[in-house]
Amino acid sequence: MSTSPARLAPRPAILVLALLALWSCGHAQTTLDTIAPASMEDPMVTVRVFDAAGKLVGPLSVPRVERTEDEWKALLSPEQYRITRDSGTERAFCGTLLDNKLEGVYACVGCGLPLFSSDSKFKSGTGWPSFFQPIAEENVAKKVDSAYGMVRTEINCARCDGHLGHVFEDGPRPTGLRFCLNSESLAFTDSENLATLADPAASRANAVFAGGCFWCVEAVFEELEGVIEAVSGYAGGTAESANYEDVCSGRTGHAEAVQIVYDPQRISFEELLQVHFATHDPTTLNRQGNDAGPQYRSTIFCANEEERALTQAVIADLTEAGAFGDRKIVTTLEPLDVFYPAEMKHQNFVCQNPDQGYVRAVALPKVEKVRKQFADKLKQTSPLQQQ
Repeated sequence: MSTSPARLAPRPAILVLALLALWSCGHAQTTLDTIAPASMEDPMVTVRVFDAAGKLVGPLSVPRVERTEDEWKALLSPEQYRITRDSGTERAFCGTLLDNKLEGVYACVGCGLPLFSSDSKFKSGTGWPSFFQPIAEENVAKKVDSAYGMVRTEINCARCDGHLGHVFEDGPRPTGLRFCLNSESLAFTDSENLATLADPAASRANAVFAGGCFWCVEAVFEELEGVIEAVSGYAGGTAESANYEDVCSGRTGHAEAVQIVYDPQRISFEELLQVHFATHDPTTLNRQGNDAGPQYRSTIFCANEEERALTQAVIADLTEAGAFGDRKIVTTLEPLDVFYPAEMKHQNFVCQNPDQGYVRAVALPKVEKVRKQFADKLKQTSPLQQQ
């Protein structure tokens, strides 16, 4: 999308401190850039979950878990509530999972999100369960904790923001990190029963495509039957630069991309590809119309080899059929690392702003195109008509 005016840019005594320091699971703050910062601004979060076969899948875009104070108190024990919702700390060497040596997975007691595996658990001698890495980087969020006159790195569940503990840079190889957890913030499941952790989101599939302005791409896919949601965001760069202002510079490696959450029983990855190639120009390098720069490149972010092979096959078929004349398809196939949802003001933009200038001139014609070419794949009611 262009940056022209047509686009809207959118107390304590010394003894108490000493005790707190003893119970703090460590010593110093760390930047830990490999873990995504905690943010509760977006309604969705990208995480990895278990499927019905007990396999970790993703990354998937799932709703954040938010409950009222009374709901949390009804769900959790008083001690679990004190620790996870009030950022409390259990006494050293008192946690029920400290000496647990069984093989399995430690999940969030609040929402069931898998957090750590027994494979990364080690005996740190600190008095709290310790791990050298999470089961998936996306599932553990961090934020600066400046309470009690100390500066530390707090870790939280990425889906429900439940307090887990802290992380420090004094752990073993290969990461050198020590994730210091409260037993009361965790629920353990042995390795033979991982299927019981199956998340409903695992029955869905994700595809991440880029092809110019994410407003346009999102609007196109929201029209399709089988598409549960389309989320505008960024892919190809780092977490630090995954914001609209930086991405607009064209120097972040990110593309404006859309994560398509779909039901593979109702629409296939190949069908999504066909719609994508029909509703943007895959022959223009780093450009869609007047929107120019690498952030507007045509890209399929492949999560696995199957997606890569299917994309290559579709491109080959289009080329053989001369779908774009003598113009070469320049769509890149890039590995999907992490998808970062864009700011809330960019979500469902076309549906919420049908009379905006850019929407009328660029986005809505693409919507009309998909309606004409893929009438048999449309939802009974267009999201635009529901506004």
